[in-house]
Amino acid sequence: MTIQFLGAAGQVTGSMTLVTVEDKKILVDCGQFQGTPKEEALNFSEFPMKLEDVDSIILTHAHIDHSGRIPLLVKRGFKGKIFCTPPTSHLAEILLKDSGKIHETEAEWENKKRKRAGLDLIQPLFTEEDAQLSFQYLYPIDYHKEHQISENIRFKFMRAGHLLGSSILVVTTRVDGTEKKLVFSGDLGNGTSLLEMPPEKVDWADALVVESTYGGRLHEDVEHRTDNLVNILIEATDQGGTVLIPSFAVGRTQEIIFELNHFMKTCQDERVAKLKNIPIYIDSPLALEATKIYENHIEYMSSTVKSHHPAPFKMDNLHLVTSIEGSVALNHNPNPKVIISASGMCEAGRITHHLKHNLWRANTHLIFIGYQAEGTLGRQLLDGVKAVKVLDSEILVRATIHDLHGFSGHADENHLTDWISPIKNVEQIFVNHGEAESREALSSKIKTAHTAEIHLPNIGEIFNL
Repeated sequence: MTIQFLGAAGQVTGSMTLVTVEDKKILVDCGQFQGTPKEEALNFSEFPMKLEDVDSIILTHAHIDHSGRIPLLVKRGFKGKIFCTPPTSHLAEILLKDSGKIHETEAEWENKKRKRAGLDLIQPLFTEEDAQLSFQYLYPIDYHKEHQISENIRFKFMRAGHLLGSSILVVTTRVDGTEKKLVFSGDLGNGTSLLEMPPEKVDWADALVVESTYGGRLHEDVEHRTDNLVNILIEATDQGGTVLIPSFAVGRTQEIIFELNHFMKTCQDERVAKLKNIPIYIDSPLALEATKIYENHIEYMSSTVKSHHPAPFKMDNLHLVTSIEGSVALNHNPNPKVIISASGMCEAGRITHHLKHNLWRANTHLIFIGYQAEGTLGRQLLDGVKAVKVLDSEILVRATIHDLHGFSGHADENHLTDWISPIKNVEQIFVNHGEAESREALSSKIKTAHTAEIHLPNIGEIFNL
């Protein structure tokens, strides 16, 4: 058995790993690279294997950095099954359609510039139609149900606690009478989500592939995150300002809305009355679609969510913005308000228009609640730049920037090592899905508790298991 890392090796995005067992080739995830232009250019690279030789894809969860090149793979010849949990199948459909639209729009804008400059035109990475064509290969399998890919390969999903339907992947092989277990952590949740059940524990593995997004870092004030968020919302709106929350449409938006709803129903102090009077807008059609999927899969969520059934995401002061006209109107509304909009890294979507109209205002508050990749607008703002380019306009940054680590959907270093440490019999650990410093930090921490050989794979590198 061999394992080849084709993405998320030295960076967070582009997750894709090729597992070869005898004559069978299996891809674990097939994600897009996101971040700098150099990283995003990798999406157009040729795949290093014949796609007709790939038997199947196993998808750990729906986020685009794990699923976003599936339509391209199908477009170029893949015709196997794409295994995932039922919620992942539904979320992947809306995310990939949306991604196809974005690629079409970006190519259209770029080609307008190229025409004026007399340059060759480009094609989008894939289209919405390409995305639709890939859905026929989705093959949902529930948690804990072992599925036989071939006589010598089987796998099962376990809860990862990162996103609705997200999975730890356990692959078991038998070669020459010897059984081996390869485990992929996928993206692990931090165990403090009110929405998700915590990551499940793995008893043993021969080899382990583990994410390291927050290696070397701890999430501060996890237990106070809702308090911190509520305090910012009240302070900002008391001053007459607008609060912008760039949020991933799938996962983080539902987490924020549910936590605010839970706070208003369970907290006893005077802030509840104030919060109920603050208009909160979800300005993301994709987030609204995702929320419906969440509502249809309550059985996969925590007991806290189930206790709020049938309306875990409904509040009297929550307004759903569906039209472009409604989105535009928000930026002509002078009243205090909260706008939750995608994309989470401020690279596309309606949040870019809200940033353009509000970043220069001193009474604007911008709250980051998720990871910001290098090279993104979100990362620039988080790093404290004084001016940014948004939608071809230079904008002075006068807004107050907040970074609430407690809402991260990823395990921090302590949660990662707590998950890894009890796993028995591990001979090799591959640390991926992290920037260089994060991978180094996590590998150093792992060495204090494990005798396994630790690898920091590069893109294209192949290992024997």
